[in-house]
Amino acid sequence: MIESSLTSLGAKVLLAASSDENHPPESIIDGNTKTFWMSTGMFPQEFIIHFPEPTNIGTVTVDSYNVKHLKIEKNTSQNASQFEPVAEKEFESTEGHLQSNAITLNGCSATHLRFIITAGYDHFVSVHRVSVKN
Repeated sequence: MIESSLTSLGAKVLLAASSDENHPPESIIDGNTKTFWMSTGMFPQEFIIHFPEPTNIGTVTVDSYNVKHLKIEKNTSQNASQFEPVAEKEFESTEGHLQSNAITLNGCSATHLRFIITAGYDHFVSVHRVSVKN
């Protein structure tokens, strides 16, 4: 799979722990790093991305600001429940620059990915893009 916007692949953001009408959760998957979803300032924050069919995922790339610690969980059912952990990563602080972190998922199959931001470098974090490669 060539890296493209998750929206163009039929993916949807099913849930986000917080929402701002100026920075909606759908911005995470539109492929544009100039748009973003922003948290409300408390942790943990989470969002769930749904794929229309089971998708093999080799690498997830997360472009963000001020994220310190992220957990990724997956499931393969049609319901967004009973997730299992697949990755955990500590992000480096980038002092005003976009963080770009590629996280290997070793070709796991998923219909849902849950991203849990457990800590940030500031009260607010933003996620600008999530992309996948198989």
